[in-house]
Amino acid sequence: MVIPTTIASLIATALSLKTGIPVVFVRKEAKAYCTCKLAEGIDIQNKKVCIVEDVVTTGGQIKLSAEDLKQVGANVKDVLCVIDRKQNGKENLYEAGLILHSLLTMDDLIAVTK
Repeated sequence: MVIPTTIASLIATALSLKTGIPVVFVRKEAKAYCTCKLAEGIDIQNKKVCIVEDVVTTGGQIKLSAEDLKQVGANVKDVLCVIDRKQNGKENLYEAGLILHSLLTMDDLIAVTK
């Protein structure tokens, strides 16, 4: 699993604890100090990686993170999110070769408030 946001890191940590699947935390860019790595955690080279997000809007940052992860050898295909805001994120990710799996959509949230 790979996590580009703070709230998503809590979700991914809970998923990791429940499933035993290791979690890796991704930076927007590798820092020039500490480990100098883009992805902190286990080695992701040649590993299947699922990006975990809390909310997906357009998918822009996810596409950037996925490309960075592919550059370091990860096999990235799936993105898991809690809420898809339905603002072309799913379509944009699909065009980039990524499949978005969402727990809820904005339509679902609106439906329960009526």
